[in-house]
Amino acid sequence: MRRWSGTGWDLSDAPAPPEEAAVAIVVDGTSQAVLMATPHDLDDLALGFALTEGLIAAPGDVTDAQVVAVAPPAALPGLPALETRLWLRPGLAAGLAERRRSMVGPVGCGLCGVDSIAAALPPVLPVAAGYAAAPGDIALAMQALAEGQRRWRDTPAIHAAGFWSPELALVREDVGRHNALDKLVGALAARGIDPGGGIIAMTSRLSVDLVQKTARIGAGLLAGASTPTRLAIDWAEAAGLTLIGRARAGSFDLYTHPQRIRSA
Repeated sequence: MRRWSGTGWDLSDAPAPPEEAAVAIVVDGTSQAVLMATPHDLDDLALGFALTEGLIAAPGDVTDAQVVAVAPPAALPGLPALETRLWLRPGLAAGLAERRRSMVGPVGCGLCGVDSIAAALPPVLPVAAGYAAAPGDIALAMQALAEGQRRWRDTPAIHAAGFWSPELALVREDVGRHNALDKLVGALAARGIDPGGGIIAMTSRLSVDLVQKTARIGAGLLAGASTPTRLAIDWAEAAGLTLIGRARAGSFDLYTHPQRIRSA
């Protein structure tokens, strides 16, 4: 990589490009999705994906898991490829056929590959009251998100999702914003942490798939550094989720359900 500085080419201190790999999420031997993802924390990605997509109801539904490198297509010998394999407790596999998604999705869209409008726009899941945040908590959540972006310091082309509460801060990163959120959900579930007890924070724009995933896990407050889409706002309003955008330098825009923001 070379950077034009305005006066010449600069070859020094070029950031490393983010890693990306084809990652298949395989449940009980059947591929449920193929994502282009950052190949880190893939156990969290698989568990979080299974939870946010409704493939399982709780972490205890998974009896075993592993990440396996697989042979890439012959035409692309240099392409890294992995499988994240989950095995479920008896009786759950039969319901997967109706939920199966066979997809190769670009990192910008968490809904690419679904085969119907009904699948892209599932029933709205209402969230409970959850954590009530002071205005200053939003800045603390975004600060914790920034401080937890270890891979972003090496390459700026990467997203992050974080969970913040007065007791805990946890961050996961990926080239895909929905992948980052799935990794975070998996990390929370693996630790037995209730997502409704704090703030979900994102570095990215807040699209409807992020709102859907956040509502599905029962978190009541989603904040992002950029502006949400109109559909995301409508969905958050219907789900009872507090949606915050443009959370920067201590300021933010509040779009839905202000009851979770305490008076300063």
